[in-house]
Amino acid sequence: MTSPRVVATDLDGTLLRSDGSVSERTRRALRLARRAGAEIVFVTARPPRSLEPIARQTGELGMAVCSNGAIVYDVTADEIVTMSPIVPAAAVTIIATLTEALPGVSFAAETGRGVLFQPGYGRHIHTDLAYWRPVPDVCAEGEPIVKLLVWSDTHPLDDMFTAAVAAIDGQAEVTHSGVRGLLEVSASQVTKAGTLAGLCEGMGVPPERVVAFGDMPNDLAMLAFAGAGYAMANAHPLVLAAVERRTLSNDEDGVAAALEHIFA
Repeated sequence: MTSPRVVATDLDGTLLRSDGSVSERTRRALRLARRAGAEIVFVTARPPRSLEPIARQTGELGMAVCSNGAIVYDVTADEIVTMSPIVPAAAVTIIATLTEALPGVSFAAETGRGVLFQPGYGRHIHTDLAYWRPVPDVCAEGEPIVKLLVWSDTHPLDDMFTAAVAAIDGQAEVTHSGVRGLLEVSASQVTKAGTLAGLCEGMGVPPERVVAFGDMPNDLAMLAFAGAGYAMANAHPLVLAAVERRTLSNDEDGVAAALEHIFA
């Protein structure tokens, strides 16, 4: 492909090794891409607050797409630039629909700066607990819901996903990042790919000048949008089935290997 002007990369399972680190090889490859004139854009399900330590490891301090596309975040300024939350009435309907379709599930909501969680929600990230707050009802707090988290300790993830997509029937975006028992729901038409496309358009970069990397179903549309989309060797079977280009696994520095080849 023509030398890319944007390198869009997922983080967990993609740019990061399984222990959450960024290898020296990956840091060198990102610098190589930058010297060639490419912008590095993190495109992740993570909330903005979790990007600072990764940015510090990589030295990348530009724009990031967070919360599966619901947020554009300026890493340097620590500022949320745009936010696309679920409309409150839609959130109420989604919760009622999924409660019926998936008995026993519980809910939490990313607000952009923290997490609200309802009784029964059992998946917590211990290093992130300072940002978590218990509430009776995530829809009654008047805070934006940029991503609804749907958790079960009994339903298999792929079965949850299939049932949720059928129940929601296009009224919202349902995806997952491969975390056991956890679905992620965004507002209708809010995806990693759509927000990345808007960011690239604002920079005057056409899709054919974008190279993207990902490993999970929430990356599929982004990989299809990019002129060159790469699936990691460790990717989910759905991603491996859909994406022709491959690179090495995240623990083998697959993003770096591809960038070294592209920008050599």
